[in-house]
Amino acid sequence: MAPSEDQHACVIPGGFTVLSLRFSEDDAHAALHQLCVKEHRVRSESNTNRPLDRTLFVLNVPPYCSQSVITDVFSRFGSIQSVELNEKPGPSESSDTESEYFTAKRRQCFRVAYIVFEDPSSVNAAKRHPLNAPLIVSTADRPVKTGIRKWIQQYSDSLINSSSLQQDVDQFMNDYDRRKQEEAERQKEEAEQQLEDEEGWVKVKRGNRGVKVRPHSETADERTLQKEKKKKERKELQNFYSWQHRNTQKEHIAELRKKFEEDKQRIALLRAQRKFRPY
Repeated sequence: MAPSEDQHACVIPGGFTVLSLRFSEDDAHAALHQLCVKEHRVRSESNTNRPLDRTLFVLNVPPYCSQSVITDVFSRFGSIQSVELNEKPGPSESSDTESEYFTAKRRQCFRVAYIVFEDPSSVNAAKRHPLNAPLIVSTADRPVKTGIRKWIQQYSDSLINSSSLQQDVDQFMNDYDRRKQEEAERQKEEAEQQLEDEEGWVKVKRGNRGVKVRPHSETADERTLQKEKKKKERKELQNFYSWQHRNTQKEHIAELRKKFEEDKQRIALLRAQRKFRPY
């Protein structure tokens, strides 16, 4: 350990300052827990929630220290904007749950903390804190529950209030219905814009910026392709060569002869049926 400018502060290799942590004031003879803190200076990390000049990086945070406990312990150095607890250093750990009623169970382990102060001087004050003046976790004003009292509190917090849950469910369904209605109206408006008249013209409406635009969608593109295909089939050259023209005429004459023979047979049959036969 190398002493810093302040004789009471303890700095170790890596630029970390060691702070002592005691669970309660009554445990005067209990072993102290040590925290390692330093100013957060990771410039490659693109996280606006961790300002480089106001963020304190803390290692070896015990499991019984929650965000509220860390806020109460380090508030002596200045006003705290936010506290973030992660299992390991790195980017923010995003939560997969979208509801406050169903939260993932967190593993009980030592963590790292990112404490964002409102004033940059608070970071320097925490780094200059003497080693022989331990920070107290549980006091008479802000007691921290442990043992069976902590389990009872966790069980009570896990119980969901039915009225508040029903209110949130109703709010979610109302928002869902509103989004579905807006989507249906948007699709209806898009379908109206894509209607074509008998000659294939599309009614174009003025856009938001006063520019005439034609709506583009998968249905409109498919309809346009089918229309171009039919137009191409109509424009295809037929009987371009003389031999194609002769073959077409021969087929037409053969069809006329076949139809003539069928008509002759039909007339002969009608005449035979009309012949008078008394006996």
